[in-house]
Amino acid sequence: MSETTTAAESAAPHRYTAALAADIEARWQDFWEKHGTYEAPNPGDGPLGGDAEQAAKPKKFIMDMFPYPSGAGLHVGHPLGYIATDVYARYARMTGHNVLHTLGFDAFGLPAEQYAVQTGTHPRTSTEANILQMTAQLRRLGLGHDKRRSFATIDPSYYRWTQWIFLQIFNSWYDAEARTARPIEELVEQFASGTRETPEGWGAWQELSERERADLLGEYRLAYASDAPVNWSPGLGTVLANEEVTADGRSERGNFPVFKAELRQWNMRITAYADRLLEDLEDLDWPEAIKLQQRNWIGRSEGARIGFPLGDAAVDVFTTRQDTLFGATYLVLAPEHPLVRTVVPEAWPEGTHQVWTGGHATPAGAVAAYRAQAEAKSDVERQAEAKDKTGVFTGAYATHPVTREPVPVFIADYVLMGYGTGAIMAVPAHDQRDFEFARAFELPMRCVVEPTDGRGTDPADWQEAFSSYEAALVNSRAEGISLDGLGVGEAKERMRRWLEQHGLGEGTVNYRLRDWLFSRQRYWGEPFPIVYDEDGIAHGLPESMLPLELPEVEDYSPRTFDPDDADTSPETPLSRNEEWTHVSLDLGDGKGPRRFRRETNTMPNWAGSCWYELRYLDPQNDEKLVDPRIENYWMGPREGQPKGGVDLYVGGAEHAVLHLLYARFWSKVLHDLGHVSSVEPFHKLYNQGMIQAFVYRDARGIAVPAAEVEERDGAYYHQGEKVSRVLGKMGKSLKNAVTPDEICGEYGADTLRLYEMAMGPLDVSRPWDTRAVVGQFRLLQRLWRNAVDETTGEPTVVDSAPDEATLRALHKAIDGIGQDMAALRFNTAIAKLTELNNHVTKLPEVPRGVAETMVLLVAPLAPHIAEEMWRRLGHEGSVVHEDFPVPDPAYLVDETVTCVVQIKGKVKARLEVAPSVSESELEALALAEPVIVKALGGAEVRKVIVRAPKLVNIVPA
Repeated sequence: MSETTTAAESAAPHRYTAALAADIEARWQDFWEKHGTYEAPNPGDGPLGGDAEQAAKPKKFIMDMFPYPSGAGLHVGHPLGYIATDVYARYARMTGHNVLHTLGFDAFGLPAEQYAVQTGTHPRTSTEANILQMTAQLRRLGLGHDKRRSFATIDPSYYRWTQWIFLQIFNSWYDAEARTARPIEELVEQFASGTRETPEGWGAWQELSERERADLLGEYRLAYASDAPVNWSPGLGTVLANEEVTADGRSERGNFPVFKAELRQWNMRITAYADRLLEDLEDLDWPEAIKLQQRNWIGRSEGARIGFPLGDAAVDVFTTRQDTLFGATYLVLAPEHPLVRTVVPEAWPEGTHQVWTGGHATPAGAVAAYRAQAEAKSDVERQAEAKDKTGVFTGAYATHPVTREPVPVFIADYVLMGYGTGAIMAVPAHDQRDFEFARAFELPMRCVVEPTDGRGTDPADWQEAFSSYEAALVNSRAEGISLDGLGVGEAKERMRRWLEQHGLGEGTVNYRLRDWLFSRQRYWGEPFPIVYDEDGIAHGLPESMLPLELPEVEDYSPRTFDPDDADTSPETPLSRNEEWTHVSLDLGDGKGPRRFRRETNTMPNWAGSCWYELRYLDPQNDEKLVDPRIENYWMGPREGQPKGGVDLYVGGAEHAVLHLLYARFWSKVLHDLGHVSSVEPFHKLYNQGMIQAFVYRDARGIAVPAAEVEERDGAYYHQGEKVSRVLGKMGKSLKNAVTPDEICGEYGADTLRLYEMAMGPLDVSRPWDTRAVVGQFRLLQRLWRNAVDETTGEPTVVDSAPDEATLRALHKAIDGIGQDMAALRFNTAIAKLTELNNHVTKLPEVPRGVAETMVLLVAPLAPHIAEEMWRRLGHEGSVVHEDFPVPDPAYLVDETVTCVVQIKGKVKARLEVAPSVSESELEALALAEPVIVKALGGAEVRKVIVRAPKLVNIVPA
């Protein structure tokens, strides 16, 4: 500290400095915590009830997306959304709402487990230490959270209910006719009584063994185990959901190769809810881009399922263009299609085209080689619009269901087992991918949709496929059916009816959405409340045995393998704990104690975040998931929110599909089973942007510390070496992270809050500039000086009334800032506050009413300084629940407006007039204006056009 600074502080000991800000902020944070300032009462007399008057107010439930407590701590980009929701929550309290705003921690997952593997530290130990660090950093920002409601997903008291919800889903099935989930016991009763027949091939319920009944119910349960193709990452030692695999076929975490493997895994039947997940998007106040991503991910399409006979079986295909069936000249199966194993002949049929064989001597050799090649690609890679189409002939021919012609059957990686039936009828004349494949393999094409772009009807002359929903059908006639001359819509319907009449197909709806893979071969996750008996039948644990806690293990790591070794399979950490895995239990089913084997997979890290909004409501309830009255109060359906849900949910757009889709699914199941009144978890969603920072790299491409870079003549240097600069993410690994602790230490938390909110629109990414932070610090210093004497610390305000200009400036600011706060436009609210503050700074004396109003306006944004100023202005208690100022409409109208006076369209004068001036008054004023009189020079006026109060146009004769 310089001698000059010391002298200045001695002369003005109450100047708003970083030191004074730190003192103010620490004191008020302690005050809020001691007095429970942010505690939001539930209705009723439960553990979090109490203040009936507060609970009777309109409610606001405001949430941030679950943070993960990283060991690296926070950088200034992390709190952007937290500060924004805090500002909005404070504004909502001041506008008469009972506000629930709190924060917990999503604490299961890979980072803590990987740290445990590296260091031998138990994941709980490192995670809890990270939570303490993050909690301290967030507290320093002055966030107004109800701390009574906070929790971490690793708390057994929390994941007990995650396990309980899993059991509700496991013990439920989806009644498609009633469009709702129902208890599995109802389905059992229907099968047993005969009111519902068992599916074809199963036999009567009474004749089935216990194992067969369990397998049958598994076809209906909303949570079920199955052998299915999964994404296996040997380098991670675990399987991954489709959503966790990147576009280039690697794991989202760790960037390891991912392969297809057949494993028995737990799944959630989210596909049963596909239509409802689509339909209910319409009632949500979400960004349209997020809704579109969910619609595309669900991928609903209407079409037909058609059977192409093949030996003793049939190839079922799904198509959205059954009208083009006459144009189908070959079939394509996904390489992993189960029929591939059974239809491949021993030798190539006579006359097989050489290009179809891939250079292999036998069909089996060609198919095996191609399947191995396809397994090394991700689904995204396989669907890429590459011009070079690959595939191989299986050696089998199917029969066209209408023309009865033989149709060659290929396998190709552009067809996915996860979409439709895993098989397509190829119509190369009218589908570009099929067109490219047909050209590559010299397959025939048949035009069945008449081109409207001038080309002929012979595809041999075409350079690309022709696709149109407006053209008419041609070349589509056979015995008993003709589509020729019909439009697409009519042709699709006629073909559907014909297929159904002849038992060759049916109209159907298909979805891109697949069931959610719910197993992970990890340690640090929720244990499944599932045990297997000696026959391998899965049983849910009774509720009295929950929570099933994670046991201690010596080795936290799943068995990992060479990342490129696809011929491996998982081995879980829990399976190595023999004492925990094999147990004797009495499940209360009347069979007494029996030996069981526990499920040794754990739930994915998404499980805990599928329902955490509900735990915030009633976090101390050990008897129920949530008290129905409390859930309905905070999240129940109401006017404007027909599906209920959280009032405002703020977080990153990167969770558009994973978390948001999964949470919506769980919410709907819980609603169907009568546990909650809300159909949707989050009514309004807002995606905040990202705070970016410059990344500096040396000649090797390695990031260098941004704080050590110097700028000279427009170039950048680190230790004398020139470095490059690009705008990117902020992070420890990029050596450009700025911590909130640094900024709080130099300027105070209120300055950091103001700067992050002032940087730009909340939903837009913006670059961090430490040098610009001082601007908001100076705003707070001027605000402080306008009301507080820097020498004595006493208020300097006067009790006189404000002048007319100040009243107008004040009430315009109140009106504009209030509108901006309600719409999350915090950057423009701060601009209006700055403009008002600048006006007040010029006053010789600041009226008390003006100073107090300004404190209330700044309180949501900079709560610490607002509290301190409110107290120094003579008020007891906190400013948190004071009323937000209301503008006086009389001062929102300008006292005068500027009227432009033109002669023949050219501006000659400007008049200051009342906004309410009449047209006749304005015309008289304009014609009497000396400048206008002189400009007219005695000429007669032919016409006067008046647009009161802003324009007069005079047309001389």
